[in-house]
Amino acid sequence: MTVSAVFIMDAKGKILISRNYRGDLPLSQADVFSKIIAMDHQEPPPPVIFDGDVSYLYVVHNGLYIMALTKSNTNPMTIFSFLYGLVDVLTSYFNVLNEQSVQENFVLLYELLDETMDYGHPQTIDASILKEFICIRDQFRFFDLEADKQPKTIPKAMTQKVARNTNVSYTKNEVYLDVIEKLSLLLNPQGQVISSEILGSLMMRTQLSGIPELKLGLNDKIMFEQRQTKTNAKNGTANNAKPGTKGVEMEDIRFHQCVELGKFDSDRSIVFVPPDGEFELMSYRLTAPVRPLIMVECHIEQHQGSRIKFLVKVRSNYKKRSCATNVKIHIPVPPDADSPLFSLSTGSAVYTPENDECVWTIKQLTGQKEVTMRCQLGLPTISSDATNHYLQTKKPIKVEFELPYFTVSGLQVRYLKISERSRYVANPWVRYITQSGDYEVRF
Repeated sequence: MTVSAVFIMDAKGKILISRNYRGDLPLSQADVFSKIIAMDHQEPPPPVIFDGDVSYLYVVHNGLYIMALTKSNTNPMTIFSFLYGLVDVLTSYFNVLNEQSVQENFVLLYELLDETMDYGHPQTIDASILKEFICIRDQFRFFDLEADKQPKTIPKAMTQKVARNTNVSYTKNEVYLDVIEKLSLLLNPQGQVISSEILGSLMMRTQLSGIPELKLGLNDKIMFEQRQTKTNAKNGTANNAKPGTKGVEMEDIRFHQCVELGKFDSDRSIVFVPPDGEFELMSYRLTAPVRPLIMVECHIEQHQGSRIKFLVKVRSNYKKRSCATNVKIHIPVPPDADSPLFSLSTGSAVYTPENDECVWTIKQLTGQKEVTMRCQLGLPTISSDATNHYLQTKKPIKVEFELPYFTVSGLQVRYLKISERSRYVANPWVRYITQSGDYEVRF
């Protein structure tokens, strides 16, 4: 990945701050991008724009355009990963990243741009590491010439995997691990799965003294196969998996820099010295077929173009002891409909005309349960042709939910061991959460 320059612009395309890393492009090159976003578009411009041999890649955050220019044939996802990481770093420093915070902290921002990238190559976008030697107060301090003569040490996190201060101490040592999976699913009107994907992450928060080493084990399918192969080779038996063992085959695994990759390659154990505070230990993806957690049926009844009725049934497919929270069903309705009348077996519903949809909210939905909603809407100004157009081009129903104490992939933490020289007692806490990603149902 090679980036020529990074720009931060306001909503009108005016450059607030820029950093030219390689000098192979003039700063005036950004004017092309400014003219594009200044146009009156019915839809936003694509995230990647080409102009000759120059590529413009950008993300939008709070009305700001964070844009990168490159002349090389680079994987765009690596640049987007850097841009989103840069947004997270600046948000961590400024609390809120907007035009005002950029103008008030331009000195600090230039220093962060220099440390996050060197000659167009990303260095680090971990705020916890950067805060060890780039402090907000540095831009306002009075310089002591004698103090400035003293050599400044580079944090170990910049040159090693250990990204923590050796003087960290807690009266109560604890580790919190959240296994979070986001389920994206597309169902056809018959309830059959068209496509599915699981994006998972292991989020960790550590409050540990000293320099602890953690060892984490998962029910990894490859690990089970490796152990079974070794056992079979030793006993001279066939390569058959043990009954009852269920392993999860993860793809696109990405670790935090503190993880020892050699250990994972050899025995699939995750060994690391964690940074202090919150960080993402690991992310992964699964494309294995899954059973829908929430089924939605929607039946439409027309009445001579004057009104339209919806009958929506929602059924939970998980175990009775589980309970989904903050369930929201977004049902698209014809534009310019009015006079909503709702009849609900549970929850509450509202009509949002700005989004042309009805939103049914259920605070808690226990497993193996079916609930219904009836909705009637008036169609005062819409012709039958417009209604037919809606029926032919209607968007799918969107479902939002959160299911605690559950992972849709079956991923489990087999063990989490903590070792430190002082041999103190530490409490590990593990929590499982399944959330909705792009969960949609056609009807």
